[in-house]
Amino acid sequence: MNEVGEDAARSIRDQAEDWIREAVEVLPPAIQRSIVNVAFILEERPRHERAHETPYHAHGELLGLYRGVPLPVRGSNYSGVPPDTITIFLAPLVRLSGGDNQALRKSVIQTVWHEIGHYLGLDERQVRNWERRRGFRA
Repeated sequence: MNEVGEDAARSIRDQAEDWIREAVEVLPPAIQRSIVNVAFILEERPRHERAHETPYHAHGELLGLYRGVPLPVRGSNYSGVPPDTITIFLAPLVRLSGGDNQALRKSVIQTVWHEIGHYLGLDERQVRNWERRRGFRA
């Protein structure tokens, strides 16, 4: 990749990292306080082995992935464990945004919220219903 291409990719990545932080910062305070021991990771695309971890893909692509023990399942002795992870996959989100920076921002934020829903213990159907009620997804 040439220097201009590398700078553009770095800029998009920097923006996406900011949008991930923004997605958490605009959540209700009670939800923000519940997000403990969670690492947010930005990857370019899912590794091949991750692409089949979930049957739910937007337009055939994995946009994000929550890995860990959902909050409601944790027992009183849940401690001393590595952080859960919420991974956001940038390349599929860039493709779906069609080059529109505002659409990309919205998609990154929605994907973070979707994965936080899984962290909070919602299954895919419940997350999608919550998104529809909030006007996030068609």
